[in-house]
Amino acid sequence: MVDTTLPQYIEDEDGERIPIQKRAAERRKHFALTIDLYLLLTVGALLAIGLMMVWSSTFFIDNNSPYLYFLQQLRSMAFGGVIMFGLSAIDYRFWRRAALPLILVIVFLLGMTLTLHTILGAHRTLFDGRIQPSEPAKIVVVIYMAAWLASKQGKLRNLTYGLLPFAVLVGTVAGLVIVEPDLSTAALILVTSAIMFFLAGAEWLQMGITIAVFAALGAFAVTHVDYAQLRFKSWLDVINDPIHAQATHAQNVIIAFLNGGLTGVGLGGSYQKFYNLSVPHSDSIFAVVGEELGLVGCAVIVALFVLFMVRGFRISRNAPDPFGSLLAAGVTTLVMIQALYNIASMATIVPLAGVPLPFISFGGSSLVTMMAGVGLLLSVSRGTVKKPDAPRRILATTFDFSRRDGRRGVSRVSRR
Repeated sequence: MVDTTLPQYIEDEDGERIPIQKRAAERRKHFALTIDLYLLLTVGALLAIGLMMVWSSTFFIDNNSPYLYFLQQLRSMAFGGVIMFGLSAIDYRFWRRAALPLILVIVFLLGMTLTLHTILGAHRTLFDGRIQPSEPAKIVVVIYMAAWLASKQGKLRNLTYGLLPFAVLVGTVAGLVIVEPDLSTAALILVTSAIMFFLAGAEWLQMGITIAVFAALGAFAVTHVDYAQLRFKSWLDVINDPIHAQATHAQNVIIAFLNGGLTGVGLGGSYQKFYNLSVPHSDSIFAVVGEELGLVGCAVIVALFVLFMVRGFRISRNAPDPFGSLLAAGVTTLVMIQALYNIASMATIVPLAGVPLPFISFGGSSLVTMMAGVGLLLSVSRGTVKKPDAPRRILATTFDFSRRDGRRGVSRVSRR
């Protein structure tokens, strides 16, 4: 008679029988011990502040359902949490093999958006506005660039293996995003990819050409794209004369910060969000933070992002291989550039653009994408902690002072 009962034991490498329940408990304990707790707590604090501010900036929009946007954000956060912990449990090296299929899928989705109806004059979403492919495109480009750059380590300074393929790869995705049109997201993709290219070992000449091309594209946008031209002109008006400028939104943001002062008017007490700030729960949420929580609240958020940057680049520095190092650096750079631009635009340092504040602004696609990036960071971190005594090859920035051109290179360094 065949025994159909499930096995209760498994054998380890030494042939010792271990109860399945005990092995599962050990794996859960090992997973908990290898998670970067500081990074997780930092992201958790940002998410908590985001939930609080989304409720504060949306409870008045629908009197019949004051928690509508809050619950939507909470649902997106729960889904993003599943994605984040799922990705953290998967060996990050898997994504190196999956990079090509992922980039092909995202190009297909971006192409689909151009065939559908417009929303506010743009082709940006699928499935009745529920999914914005340009958001996951940011992470997919980071994964693909990390895989491609890691495979071309010794050839990046060759034009046919370095700058030209880089321009084609990144330009294809960014071009599709620009056509939507979504210049701010395209700029994020381009800048993040360029920084990853630099960290992987690109020459100064290549970076100079890249910067010149980006500058030319920016100049073309502000002179030929209507909404970009309008925002740039409004920004210049505010810089020249904040009081009499024809830039209502930028002026209202400034008023919000002035009203907030050092400690703010209190949670829920913002006046500007009721009448004067456009989409206060999304792009302008940092202005609501400034008015309700004051300079202190803004400083806390900035400090949390700085801590995120420190942890992210620490994970990149300690990564076991070049792909992990570039992947962690790319995700960290993406989050920090997006946060920096949102905060800088609210402070009128740069022109206003539709860039959400990571982990805080309302928006399902953006939130899930950022949390997926954190999952990748946690995966790289876990890969480092698992084998602390094993030889590791990481990317490290080195300066060769013996060279006359003072060129900075990024090379593989063996560490034990």
